[in-house]
Amino acid sequence: MGALSEPVDPMSLIPLQPRDYLTLFTLVPEDRHGYGIAKQIERDSNGQVKVDQANLYRSLKRLKAIGLIKEADAHDAEDPAEERRRYYALTPLGRTVASLEAARLARLTARARSLELIPGGGAGD
Repeated sequence: MGALSEPVDPMSLIPLQPRDYLTLFTLVPEDRHGYGIAKQIERDSNGQVKVDQANLYRSLKRLKAIGLIKEADAHDAEDPAEERRRYYALTPLGRTVASLEAARLARLTARARSLELIPGGGAGD
């Protein structure tokens, strides 16, 4: 797949698959290479989500084709192996989609609290 020829409506991409959201989420603060993305997803999910490299790179390729991420400029590194790694960054569309998904999840979380499924929003708190 190549670059998109027509603008994409960010709302048409919502809801995201959980791993896609976690991937975008890891790229919000900084560019990362594939292994760094996988490790950050594991940290962000408290070890509940583990991403194998084959699936990760398929996902990165798809997110890139959609226009949510792009390959970032090479990073300076003391280790030559580090210089060969491909880094990924959010595109403006990717940031918008991540923000829309975060807002959607926040609304669901607020509703779950109001139903007392999780602490923090019930009348008895």
